[in-house]
Amino acid sequence: MKIVFAGTPEFAAQAMRALDAAGHQVVLALTQPDRRAGRGMHLHISPVKEFALEKNIPILQPASLRLNSVDLEKRTQAEAAYQQLANTDFDVMIVVAYGLILPQAVLDLAEQKGRHGCFNIHASILPRWRGAAPIQRAIEAGDSKTGVSIMKMDAGLDTGDTVLVRELNIAPTETSATLHDRLALLGAQLIVETLESIAKGRGLSFTPQAHEGVNYAEKILKAEAEIDWQLSAVEIDRRIRAFNPFPGATSTLEGLAIKFWHSRIPRAVPELLVGQPGEVVGFTKDGALLQCGNGLLEVLEIQKPGGKKMSANTYLQTHASSSKALRFHKE
Repeated sequence: MKIVFAGTPEFAAQAMRALDAAGHQVVLALTQPDRRAGRGMHLHISPVKEFALEKNIPILQPASLRLNSVDLEKRTQAEAAYQQLANTDFDVMIVVAYGLILPQAVLDLAEQKGRHGCFNIHASILPRWRGAAPIQRAIEAGDSKTGVSIMKMDAGLDTGDTVLVRELNIAPTETSATLHDRLALLGAQLIVETLESIAKGRGLSFTPQAHEGVNYAEKILKAEAEIDWQLSAVEIDRRIRAFNPFPGATSTLEGLAIKFWHSRIPRAVPELLVGQPGEVVGFTKDGALLQCGNGLLEVLEIQKPGGKKMSANTYLQTHASSSKALRFHKE
């Protein structure tokens, strides 16, 4: 099938590669404009653009697709993108973590006679987590399972009918990084299955989303990353895992903003270990025990500014003092 593919990050690129490997043809790729990032603020291209360049696929990178934008430059880009879409011969549109809202006019192009519409790969069991950050919010909320939903897109925010839904269990030590990779693989498999059903004329079953249990996975902000040690160990552990790899949970120690990458709830700890929230109260074979508002947290891997990730046990033992409590705090 001929596909217009809209996506930006690696999660989307994995689906794009799977579609290509399955014999489908991406005839046009839409992705976010190149961004400057890193210490040198170098221009970086998206994983979707990288694959499109490798396969010589035409690329569109408008800053917006809103045809009624009050910003003249964005409106001009949107109009040009819409015209190219209108002139493109395609069978179906696939959207995966694109980052721009598709207006009704664009969705209508995918619904023209002879076409099969616009489908989205969403990393949640809809409607549990609609919105920008379903992977992180599922871990932060302590969900025991998540999954991928293939959804027929409409004008709402992740409100369309689902055509395929498959679940995954969330492991107790799962991070957003590990869950992302598992969901990306599942999403790629499911979108290939969806197009196979269409291509072979088997048809699709469309299921409206439930009105109950709707949650919005708001975009992750850097301001959320600072650890509040008054929270319970369970809550802090979830946030550390949810914010790995971005933005990385942080807390201040001796004037340095330390990032926390891996942690867990210890199975058993001596009752005598108690301290102020954020205080290092002991060490284990693999990490360090920190007092929280309720319970202890075993921190396994941390990183100081400009340094490499390292064992929390190794780093904190070198800073521990018999005369002074070692305590993390909010900046």
